[in-house]
Amino acid sequence: MKPIQEIIQEKTILLKGFDPVAAQGFTQVPNFILRNSALSGGAKLVYALLLSYAWHNDSCFPGQDRLAQDCGKTQSWVSKQMVELEQNNFLEIQRRGQGKTNIYVLTYQVKP
Repeated sequence: MKPIQEIIQEKTILLKGFDPVAAQGFTQVPNFILRNSALSGGAKLVYALLLSYAWHNDSCFPGQDRLAQDCGKTQSWVSKQMVELEQNNFLEIQRRGQGKTNIYVLTYQVKP
């Protein structure tokens, strides 16, 4: 029997016909967000991007410049979308101070 360290280092899943698009991963956006008429398309896009950054965490902290680059928009445009998300209680911004990125907490949660 092989030691666990050797097993972990082996490739146990191989991708045949490797797809570079799929390699970047996917983001699931709740239909509740997509179909919410209170949110603009821009706010939905920013929410989806924040979800993509926070995929395995409860929060994320990309800079607004990075988000703007990903959206193909300006930093001020991203800022306006974030205000909209905050006003609709889908986003909580924890400001950390000068020179540090903010922490963005996506506050929407499905209740059982």
